[in-house]
Amino acid sequence: MQLKKLSSKWLITGVLSALPLFTQAAPQPLDHVIAIVNKNVVLQSEVDQLMTKVQADAAEQHQSLPPYHQLHKQILDRLIDDSLILQQAERQGLRISDSQLDQTLASVAAGKGLTIEQMQAKATREGLTPAEFRETLRKEMLISEVRRNQLRQRINITDQEVKQLAKMISTQGSQGQRFHIEHILLSLPSDADRAEQQRVGEKAKQLLQRLKNGADFHEMAVAESADNKALDGGDWGWMTIDEMPSLMADAVNGAHKDQFFGPLRSGAGLHIIHVKDIQGQQTIELQEVNARHILLKTSVILSDEKAQQMMKGFLRDIQSGKTTFAKLAEKYSDDTGSATKGGELGWANPEMYVPEFRDMVKTLPIGQLSQPFKTMHGWHIVQVEERRNQANTPEALENRAYQLIYNRRFAEESQTWMDELRDEAFIQFVDGSEQS
Repeated sequence: MQLKKLSSKWLITGVLSALPLFTQAAPQPLDHVIAIVNKNVVLQSEVDQLMTKVQADAAEQHQSLPPYHQLHKQILDRLIDDSLILQQAERQGLRISDSQLDQTLASVAAGKGLTIEQMQAKATREGLTPAEFRETLRKEMLISEVRRNQLRQRINITDQEVKQLAKMISTQGSQGQRFHIEHILLSLPSDADRAEQQRVGEKAKQLLQRLKNGADFHEMAVAESADNKALDGGDWGWMTIDEMPSLMADAVNGAHKDQFFGPLRSGAGLHIIHVKDIQGQQTIELQEVNARHILLKTSVILSDEKAQQMMKGFLRDIQSGKTTFAKLAEKYSDDTGSATKGGELGWANPEMYVPEFRDMVKTLPIGQLSQPFKTMHGWHIVQVEERRNQANTPEALENRAYQLIYNRRFAEESQTWMDELRDEAFIQFVDGSEQS
């Protein structure tokens, strides 16, 4: 990574409006650049916006935050990472349409037990206009999609791995403990010299001791962690052993509640792990769905708007009895594998689908036609014909095993991929904004 600090000259963005004669307006602070990330910039307004959100979330959850300069560093790190990923999206030509955004907004609100209006009101209290709130969510969706697409290409899972884990799950009676994990990463490149290794190692030992003595983990993670969950207080949520990265799984296997582990060395640096809580053994219940769909892929010829209009027409024709789902799928669907079968996808674990499709088939009432919705593949309408719980069939166990391995590899590769993006980037900090 090329890293430079600019001179004290401010890079000013904004336009001054002409003032009527004899009128004196109160001076308004102008936005300014605090970091350059390849061809893009990070503005002070972006830092302020995210700072307000993090502070509001912490206050709502009654969580402590580190001093301003440490929080500012983490926020700037996050915005630099986001900028690098969004540049990837631009190069790949990825977009999030308004209709896709609306669907996600409704889904997120429902997941939080809120109306869309209540979510927007919360955003307003955090200093966001409705338009800014929508664009922030659009960016988050785009970042998630790029990360999924990039990491999917880096993850290779063999049939042998799947079968071995499926056999293990079956032997264990499809049971396992779940651990609530908190994590801090201190960056330490694999080629660091001895002095740097000693410095970071000593820092990790001191940090671990402070945590064992009762220091707030959330505050320490926000202040010190270099992983992508730092602003979440290092909270990785609930996971089974099989879902964790290997380093973490090996450490916490057999652990008890409130136990600390570390410092543990990986290629990314030194890790501190905290088992916040443990849930006892539970039966893993796997749900499969039998669904059918129609897919329209957008192109230069077929726009998002046109594809959505066509899908709405398909819905009207099916609901009116003018034609059938199967006939439309056979004639129009761009999913050639299912089109010849009237759109039938057969029995499958919903987790195998892309997130938008997964969420739709998991929640859509049986027999009901969905409204048109968009995924990375194009526009869909879907109908769930049946659901069943399959805990012990070979197919279900292998689907579960595949997803567990995938989740583990995804977590392992995510930080590595982000480090590679930074190493290849040209980053300049402006007027004292550089990292300490």
